[in-house]
Amino acid sequence: IICFASAQLKLGFYSTTCPKAESIIQGVVKQRFSKDRSITAALLRMHFHDCFVRGCDASILIDSTRTTSSEKDAGPNLTVRGNDLIDAAKKAVEAVCPSTVSCADIITLATRDSVALAGGPKYTLSTGRRDGLVSDANEVDLPGPSQSVSDAFATFRAKGMTMNDMVTLLGAHTVGVAHCGFFQDRLSNFQGTGKPDPTMEPALAARLLKTCGTQFRPLSSDPKVFLDQGTSFAFDNQFYNQTLFKRGIMQIDQELALDRLSAPIVSGFAKNGVAFQQSFANAMIKMSKIQVLVGKAGEIRKNCRVFNPKKKA
Repeated sequence: IICFASAQLKLGFYSTTCPKAESIIQGVVKQRFSKDRSITAALLRMHFHDCFVRGCDASILIDSTRTTSSEKDAGPNLTVRGNDLIDAAKKAVEAVCPSTVSCADIITLATRDSVALAGGPKYTLSTGRRDGLVSDANEVDLPGPSQSVSDAFATFRAKGMTMNDMVTLLGAHTVGVAHCGFFQDRLSNFQGTGKPDPTMEPALAARLLKTCGTQFRPLSSDPKVFLDQGTSFAFDNQFYNQTLFKRGIMQIDQELALDRLSAPIVSGFAKNGVAFQQSFANAMIKMSKIQVLVGKAGEIRKNCRVFNPKKKA
Protein backbone atom coordinates (compact mmCIF):
# COMPACT_ATOMS: atom_id res chain seq x y z
CA ILE A 1 0.00 0.00 0.00
CA ILE A 2 2.95 2.33 0.56
CA CYS A 3 3.72 2.56 -3.17
CA PHE A 4 0.14 3.22 -4.21
CA ALA A 5 -0.34 6.24 -1.97
CA SER A 6 2.99 7.83 -2.79
CA ALA A 7 2.13 7.66 -6.50
CA GLN A 8 -0.58 10.23 -5.79
CA LEU A 9 1.90 12.78 -4.50
CA LYS A 10 3.11 15.05 -7.28
CA LEU A 11 5.68 17.72 -8.02
CA GLY A 12 4.15 21.19 -7.80
CA PHE A 13 0.96 19.92 -6.12
CA TYR A 14 0.18 23.48 -4.97
CA SER A 15 1.14 25.20 -8.23
CA THR A 16 -2.44 26.36 -8.86
CA THR A 17 -3.99 26.33 -5.36
CA CYS A 18 -1.10 28.07 -3.55
CA PRO A 19 1.74 28.86 -5.99
CA LYS A 20 3.81 30.73 -3.39
CA ALA A 21 3.60 27.98 -0.73
CA GLU A 22 7.11 26.59 -1.21
CA SER A 23 8.79 29.99 -1.37
CA ILE A 24 6.91 31.20 1.75
CA ILE A 25 8.06 28.15 3.72
CA GLN A 26 11.61 28.56 2.42
CA GLY A 27 11.61 32.21 3.54
CA VAL A 28 10.60 31.27 7.10
CA VAL A 29 13.33 28.59 7.24
CA LYS A 30 16.00 30.98 5.86
CA GLN A 31 15.16 33.60 8.46
CA ARG A 32 15.41 31.08 11.30
CA PHE A 33 18.59 29.45 9.94
CA SER A 34 20.32 32.84 9.81
CA LYS A 35 19.86 33.09 13.61
CA ASP A 36 20.07 29.41 14.59
CA ARG A 37 21.97 26.92 12.46
CA SER A 38 21.00 24.05 14.75
CA ILE A 39 17.49 24.19 13.25
CA THR A 40 18.61 21.83 10.45
CA ALA A 41 19.27 18.99 12.91
CA ALA A 42 16.03 19.77 14.78
CA LEU A 43 13.90 19.54 11.63
CA LEU A 44 15.65 16.38 10.39
CA ARG A 45 14.84 14.71 13.69
CA MET A 46 11.23 15.92 13.71
CA HIS A 47 10.69 14.70 10.13
CA PHE A 48 12.19 11.28 10.89
CA HIS A 49 10.22 10.88 14.13
CA ASP A 50 7.02 11.89 12.32
CA CYS A 51 7.41 9.57 9.31
CA PHE A 52 8.35 6.52 11.37
CA VAL A 53 5.12 6.65 13.40
CA ARG A 54 1.92 6.39 11.30
CA GLY A 55 3.78 7.77 8.25
CA CYS A 56 4.54 11.40 7.29
CA ASP A 57 1.26 12.88 8.53
CA ALA A 58 2.33 15.58 11.02
CA SER A 59 0.93 13.52 13.92
CA ILE A 60 4.06 14.51 15.88
CA LEU A 61 2.84 18.14 16.03
CA ILE A 62 -0.41 17.49 17.91
CA ASP A 63 -0.52 18.80 21.49
CA SER A 64 -1.68 16.42 24.22
CA THR A 65 -5.02 17.18 25.87
CA ARG A 66 -6.26 16.51 29.40
CA THR A 67 -7.54 13.13 28.28
CA THR A 68 -5.07 12.00 25.61
CA SER A 69 -1.30 11.83 25.48
CA SER A 70 -0.07 12.60 21.94
CA GLU A 71 3.14 11.48 20.18
CA LYS A 72 4.78 14.72 21.30
CA ASP A 73 4.84 13.46 24.90
CA ALA A 74 6.37 10.04 24.20
CA GLY A 75 9.90 9.62 25.62
CA PRO A 76 11.85 9.77 22.33
CA ASN A 77 10.00 12.95 21.28
CA LEU A 78 10.59 15.03 24.42
CA THR A 79 13.77 16.42 22.85
CA VAL A 80 12.20 17.09 19.44
CA ARG A 81 12.09 20.81 18.73
CA GLY A 82 11.32 23.20 15.88
CA ASN A 83 7.55 23.24 16.41
CA ASP A 84 7.58 27.03 16.59
CA LEU A 85 9.15 27.20 13.12
CA ILE A 86 6.43 24.94 11.69
CA ASP A 87 3.80 27.13 13.39
CA ALA A 88 5.35 30.25 11.83
CA ALA A 89 5.45 28.69 8.36
CA LYS A 90 1.85 27.47 8.72
CA LYS A 91 0.69 30.92 9.82
CA ALA A 92 2.44 32.58 6.86
CA VAL A 93 0.95 30.10 4.38
CA GLU A 94 -2.55 30.28 5.94
CA ALA A 95 -2.51 34.07 5.51
CA VAL A 96 -2.18 33.61 1.74
CA CYS A 97 -4.02 30.30 1.09
CA PRO A 98 -6.21 29.22 4.00
CA SER A 99 -6.82 25.49 4.58
CA THR A 100 -4.75 24.48 1.54
CA VAL A 101 -1.25 23.40 2.55
CA SER A 102 -0.88 20.50 4.98
CA CYS A 103 1.33 20.56 8.08
CA ALA A 104 2.81 17.27 6.81
CA ASP A 105 4.02 18.98 3.62
CA ILE A 106 5.34 21.93 5.64
CA ILE A 107 7.53 19.61 7.78
CA THR A 108 8.84 17.87 4.66
CA LEU A 109 9.59 21.08 2.73
CA ALA A 110 11.06 22.96 5.70
CA THR A 111 13.41 20.05 6.43
CA ARG A 112 14.56 19.93 2.82
CA ASP A 113 15.20 23.70 2.76
CA SER A 114 17.18 23.57 6.02
CA VAL A 115 19.39 20.75 4.68
CA ALA A 116 20.27 22.81 1.59
CA LEU A 117 21.08 25.87 3.75
CA ALA A 118 23.52 23.78 5.81
CA GLY A 119 25.41 22.76 2.67
CA GLY A 120 23.54 19.53 2.06
CA PRO A 121 21.95 18.36 -1.18
CA LYS A 122 19.18 20.32 -2.89
CA TYR A 123 16.37 18.03 -4.04
CA THR A 124 12.84 18.34 -5.42
CA LEU A 125 9.93 16.91 -3.46
CA SER A 126 6.48 15.78 -4.48
CA THR A 127 3.73 17.27 -2.31
CA GLY A 128 0.08 16.54 -1.59
CA ARG A 129 0.41 14.84 1.83
CA ARG A 130 -2.56 15.25 4.15
CA ASP A 131 -2.56 15.56 7.92
CA GLY A 132 -3.36 12.57 10.14
CA LEU A 133 -6.31 12.30 12.50
CA VAL A 134 -4.59 10.25 15.23
CA SER A 135 -1.65 11.01 17.53
CA ASP A 136 -1.01 8.53 20.33
CA ALA A 137 2.08 8.45 22.56
CA ASN A 138 1.75 4.67 22.91
CA GLU A 139 2.38 4.16 19.19
CA VAL A 140 5.84 5.75 19.26
CA ASP A 141 8.41 3.00 18.71
CA LEU A 142 11.67 4.39 17.29
CA PRO A 143 15.20 2.99 17.01
CA GLY A 144 17.15 3.85 20.17
CA PRO A 145 20.71 5.24 20.48
CA SER A 146 22.16 2.07 22.00
CA GLN A 147 20.56 -0.47 19.67
CA SER A 148 22.56 -2.83 17.52
CA VAL A 149 22.66 -2.21 13.77
CA SER A 150 20.44 -5.23 13.09
CA ASP A 151 17.85 -4.20 15.70
CA ALA A 152 17.71 -0.64 14.38
CA PHE A 153 17.50 -1.96 10.83
CA ALA A 154 14.42 -4.04 11.69
CA THR A 155 12.55 -0.74 12.26
CA PHE A 156 13.76 0.70 8.96
CA ARG A 157 13.02 -2.46 7.01
CA ALA A 158 9.46 -2.46 8.36
CA LYS A 159 9.04 0.96 6.69
CA GLY A 160 10.35 -0.28 3.35
CA MET A 161 13.83 1.20 3.82
CA THR A 162 17.12 -0.55 2.95
CA MET A 163 20.35 -0.82 4.98
CA ASN A 164 21.84 1.79 2.64
CA ASP A 165 18.91 4.12 3.45
CA MET A 166 19.44 3.64 7.19
CA VAL A 167 23.20 4.29 7.11
CA THR A 168 22.52 7.32 4.90
CA LEU A 169 19.80 8.79 7.11
CA LEU A 170 21.90 8.35 10.26
CA GLY A 171 24.42 10.55 8.44
CA ALA A 172 22.07 13.40 9.42
CA HIS A 173 24.00 13.20 12.70
CA THR A 174 26.65 15.24 10.87
CA VAL A 175 24.71 18.32 12.11
CA GLY A 176 23.06 16.97 15.26
CA VAL A 177 23.54 17.15 19.01
CA ALA A 178 22.75 14.62 21.72
CA HIS A 179 22.03 14.95 25.41
CA CYS A 180 24.65 13.22 27.59
CA GLY A 181 22.01 10.82 28.91
CA PHE A 182 21.88 9.11 25.50
CA PHE A 183 25.51 7.94 25.60
CA GLN A 184 26.78 8.56 29.15
CA ASP A 185 27.23 4.86 29.92
CA ARG A 186 29.91 4.69 27.18
CA LEU A 187 32.17 7.17 28.98
CA SER A 188 33.13 5.52 32.26
CA ASN A 189 31.05 2.45 33.09
CA PHE A 190 30.17 0.72 29.83
CA GLN A 191 27.70 -2.13 30.41
CA GLY A 192 28.75 -2.27 34.07
CA THR A 193 32.46 -2.86 33.33
CA GLY A 194 33.67 0.21 35.25
CA LYS A 195 35.57 1.22 32.09
CA PRO A 196 34.74 3.32 29.03
CA ASP A 197 33.38 1.65 25.88
CA PRO A 198 36.47 0.15 24.15
CA THR A 199 35.04 1.15 20.76
CA MET A 200 35.34 4.86 21.65
CA GLU A 201 38.63 6.71 21.23
CA PRO A 202 39.97 7.14 24.82
CA ALA A 203 40.77 10.84 24.37
CA LEU A 204 37.21 11.52 23.19
CA ALA A 205 35.71 9.52 26.08
CA ALA A 206 37.83 11.51 28.55
CA ARG A 207 36.82 14.83 26.99
CA LEU A 208 33.12 13.98 26.96
CA LEU A 209 33.29 12.76 30.55
CA LYS A 210 34.39 16.28 31.56
CA THR A 211 31.26 17.69 29.92
CA CYS A 212 28.81 15.00 30.98
CA GLY A 213 30.07 13.72 34.32
CA THR A 214 28.75 10.43 35.68
CA GLN A 215 25.45 11.63 37.16
CA PHE A 216 22.28 11.30 35.14
CA ARG A 217 20.39 14.58 35.03
CA PRO A 218 16.86 15.55 34.06
CA LEU A 219 16.60 16.43 30.38
CA SER A 220 16.20 20.15 31.06
CA SER A 221 19.64 20.39 32.68
CA ASP A 222 21.40 17.60 30.77
CA PRO A 223 24.33 18.99 28.73
CA LYS A 224 24.43 18.44 24.96
CA VAL A 225 27.37 17.65 22.69
CA PHE A 226 27.83 17.63 18.91
CA LEU A 227 27.47 14.25 17.23
CA ASP A 228 30.08 15.29 14.66
CA GLN A 229 32.89 16.81 16.70
CA GLY A 230 34.71 18.04 13.57
CA THR A 231 32.44 20.12 11.32
CA SER A 232 29.45 20.41 13.63
CA PHE A 233 27.23 22.69 11.53
CA ALA A 234 28.26 21.63 8.01
CA PHE A 235 26.16 19.07 6.21
CA ASP A 236 29.03 16.91 4.96
CA ASN A 237 30.36 13.34 5.14
CA GLN A 238 32.64 13.96 8.13
CA PHE A 239 30.33 12.01 10.46
CA TYR A 240 31.41 8.82 8.68
CA ASN A 241 35.10 9.72 8.89
CA GLN A 242 34.71 10.31 12.63
CA THR A 243 33.25 6.83 13.16
CA LEU A 244 36.22 5.24 11.32
CA PHE A 245 38.44 6.82 14.00
CA LYS A 246 36.24 5.55 16.88
CA ARG A 247 34.71 8.98 17.36
CA GLY A 248 31.05 8.04 17.04
CA ILE A 249 29.24 9.60 20.00
CA MET A 250 26.17 7.39 20.21
CA GLN A 251 26.60 3.65 20.32
CA ILE A 252 24.51 3.11 17.17
CA ASP A 253 26.68 5.66 15.30
CA GLN A 254 29.87 3.79 16.19
CA GLU A 255 28.30 0.39 15.50
CA LEU A 256 27.65 1.48 11.90
CA ALA A 257 31.41 1.49 11.28
CA LEU A 258 31.92 -1.88 13.01
CA ASP A 259 29.01 -4.05 11.88
CA ARG A 260 29.78 -6.09 8.76
CA LEU A 261 26.39 -5.19 7.23
CA SER A 262 26.90 -1.42 7.46
CA ALA A 263 30.70 -0.95 7.58
CA PRO A 264 31.27 -1.06 3.79
CA ILE A 265 28.60 1.65 3.28
CA VAL A 266 30.22 3.82 5.99
CA SER A 267 33.69 3.58 4.47
CA GLY A 268 32.24 4.33 1.02
CA PHE A 269 30.58 7.52 2.26
CA ALA A 270 33.70 8.50 4.25
CA LYS A 271 35.69 8.42 0.99
CA ASN A 272 33.07 10.00 -1.24
CA GLY A 273 31.13 13.03 -0.01
CA VAL A 274 29.28 13.44 -3.31
CA ALA A 275 27.97 9.86 -3.14
CA PHE A 276 26.72 10.54 0.41
CA GLN A 277 24.91 13.73 -0.65
CA GLN A 278 23.19 11.96 -3.56
CA SER A 279 22.26 9.00 -1.38
CA PHE A 280 20.92 11.37 1.29
CA ALA A 281 18.66 13.20 -1.17
CA ASN A 282 17.28 9.87 -2.42
CA ALA A 283 16.73 8.48 1.09
CA MET A 284 14.94 11.67 2.22
CA ILE A 285 12.63 11.57 -0.80
CA LYS A 286 11.90 7.91 -0.08
CA MET A 287 11.30 8.52 3.64
CA SER A 288 8.97 11.45 2.90
CA LYS A 289 6.62 9.01 1.13
CA ILE A 290 6.21 6.52 3.98
CA GLN A 291 2.49 5.72 4.53
CA VAL A 292 1.37 9.16 3.34
CA LEU A 293 -2.27 10.19 3.39
CA VAL A 294 -3.52 11.58 0.07
CA GLY A 295 -6.73 12.46 -1.75
CA LYS A 296 -9.59 12.64 0.73
CA ALA A 297 -7.82 10.81 3.58
CA GLY A 298 -6.95 12.79 6.71
CA GLU A 299 -7.44 16.56 6.67
CA ILE A 300 -5.66 19.87 6.11
CA ARG A 301 -5.26 21.24 9.63
CA LYS A 302 -5.81 24.95 10.24
CA ASN A 303 -3.50 24.81 13.25
CA CYS A 304 -0.75 22.19 13.21
CA ARG A 305 -1.08 21.57 16.96
CA VAL A 306 -4.75 20.55 17.01
CA PHE A 307 -7.09 18.47 14.87
CA ASN A 308 -9.75 20.49 13.05
CA PRO A 309 -13.01 20.72 15.00
CA LYS A 310 -15.40 17.97 13.96
CA LYS A 311 -18.21 19.14 11.70
CA LYS A 312 -21.68 18.80 13.19
CA ALA A 313 -23.63 16.09 11.40
